Amino acid sequence: MTTTVPPAETHVPPPSVREQPPWSPEELEDRLRTLATANYHDHHPFNQRMHRGDLRRDELRTWVANRFYYQCNIPIKDAFILAKLGTPAHRRSWIRRIQDHDGASDTSSGASPADSGIERWLRLGEAAGLARNELSDHRHLLPGVRLAVDGYVTFCRDRSLLEAVASSLTELCAPSIMLTRLETFPVHYPWIAAEGLSYFRGRVPQGRRDGSEALTWVKEWAVTRDRQELALAALSFKCDVLWALLDSVQNAGTLRSRPRATLRGTP
Repeated sequence: MTTTVPPAETHVPPPSVREQPPWSPEELEDRLRTLATANYHDHHPFNQRMHRGDLRRDELRTWVANRFYYQCNIPIKDAFILAKLGTPAHRRSWIRRIQDHDGASDTSSGASPADSGIERWLRLGEAAGLARNELSDHRHLLPGVRLAVDGYVTFCRDRSLLEAVASSLTELCAPSIMLTRLETFPVHYPWIAAEGLSYFRGRVPQGRRDGSEALTWVKEWAVTRDRQELALAALSFKCDVLWALLDSVQNAGTLRSRPRATLRGTP
């Protein structure tokens, strides 16, 4: 695919960084992968406990309910990125991500609303013992989770195209954590029906596709040292978002309901 370098970023590193020679595309990729692997939230104590089977039912439900707010906001942040893309080819490619989570009215794309990412997460919630309306009205949303997720959406809205796309490179690690959950949930949480794990299965091929695509674009666009540093900083920020989300969930422990009127987007 022919790509174009996005416009110059408004958030630029200091001169001491801009004057340094750029890394090769291969070295940049190695640095991005190393950063993602070292800082991905699979190392977070909550995820470690999850994968060992140490979570109580209420703790797992708290995670499912709060992670749903993140799932709902993924297509929103992707819509902001879509609006920044300057070529039809890039937009056609990126819009698949929105369809993966929201579904598509044209079911020939294979992304029907009945089998979208958000629908699959709702099924996970039901399998874990949460009613759909409990998830949909975000009554269990923790303040720290809302701040982390809203901060990520704002980042993708306000920062440069390069930074927004680079922040999505946590997708490079997503297939691995999904496979781990597919292996461990049936063993440690057999009370969750198997059909509730369809979200994890779907994200394995999607994550591989999306991570590879975003990495290719970042390597083509980040041709100067300052752009490369911006890409690394954006990926680091996204890792922090995922950790902050789990920090809040871990500290909460059990489900906590909040009045719907206090939440963004609710009547």
